[in-house]
Amino acid sequence: MKLSNSFSGALRTFAYFMASGTHCMLEGIDYLALYGEEPSAIEMVFAIFANVIELDENGEVLNFTYAQKRATDYLRSYCEPTYEVFPPYEDWELSLY
Repeated sequence: MKLSNSFSGALRTFAYFMASGTHCMLEGIDYLALYGEEPSAIEMVFAIFANVIELDENGEVLNFTYAQKRATDYLRSYCEPTYEVFPPYEDWELSLY
């Protein structure tokens, strides 16, 4: 089975804005240095995105904005320790496979 075009497009879009430092949900957060200095933080962002995103039976993405929000909230809280993620993460959201 191949990934759907919908999922592929969602992943590509998310990866582009994360890698370019221009993700709108991380405005004001200087996170690009983490790619080279603390890659495990970036790894967790993509793990959360992949764990949270949902597809319908045809492979269409159902919750792209929400998956991005959960993922970028992690990075915001990583960079700004006073930022509180709400609702708190559930274990399945933070699982690394």
